[in-house]
Amino acid sequence: MSNGSTFPPHRRPRGTLLTALAALVAIALAGWLIWRAQGGEPPRAGAPAAGGAPTGGAEPAGGGTPPPEQKGGGAEPPGALRGKVVVLDPGHNPRNREHGHEIARQVEIGTDRKECDTTGTATNDGYAEASFTLDVARRARTLLQERGATVVFTQDGDRPYGPCVDERAAIGNTAHADAAVSVHADGSAAGNRGFHVILPERVRAGAADTAAIVAPSRALGERLVSRFAAVTGSAPSNYLGGGTGLDPRSDLGGLNLSKVPKVFIECGNMRDPKDAAQLTDAQWRQKAARGITEGITDFLTR
Repeated sequence: MSNGSTFPPHRRPRGTLLTALAALVAIALAGWLIWRAQGGEPPRAGAPAAGGAPTGGAEPAGGGTPPPEQKGGGAEPPGALRGKVVVLDPGHNPRNREHGHEIARQVEIGTDRKECDTTGTATNDGYAEASFTLDVARRARTLLQERGATVVFTQDGDRPYGPCVDERAAIGNTAHADAAVSVHADGSAAGNRGFHVILPERVRAGAADTAAIVAPSRALGERLVSRFAAVTGSAPSNYLGGGTGLDPRSDLGGLNLSKVPKVFIECGNMRDPKDAAQLTDAQWRQKAARGITEGITDFLTR
């Protein structure tokens, strides 16, 4: 109903315009606050993209827990190896030197008879191969378990010596392992550098028959070479394998008697000063464990 107080638009009182403007500002502010609450902040460099890792590659601020794929050192999620059985075989035993008679006992390896086990090598400063292999294998076990694998050890420093090489193979067979890796370090001459992976050759003699495992063991070895080099920065051996990092052999009982895919990895040469500097460094050994873990993961998931 008109009471004669209506003003033309261009003559509207000043207070009415200010009230309308304030209402519009209030509505806009409320909308902005709702948008922020729903995650409307634009992405920054280094911030996680939708469902992914940090786009800028930055470490988590404040030393927080990294995402699962970074924690394990690879791109695989925590459950990638669920249902898989991995046997890790730490070469030698720190107490073998106390049991010379026992480890000298001869055992059948199919193609021959060899010592039950040996003491292994050491750096010029006395860091034993057996200590190195246990440390790297334990680190790899943690990483593999984070990815869901069941990990079986042939020995965990819990035996007086050994086990013998034939028993090491039998442990993998009994576990029906999807992959088995024997961890070692070499004792070659100074100047011989780098790592290599020993593969089983085709052998059929006595209790040995590797026909079924030669091909999958090579696939495992190739993936180990690729990932170990990428993670550690080490080059394949300059004295074995012609630059491939692969060395097939028929004289190792741990391979000859295996019924599951199995390889040895010689992570470096303990008698070369430059390689020894890496092998005795705990941070490098963690990289070695990551390289082994990622090689096994690639083999079991590709």
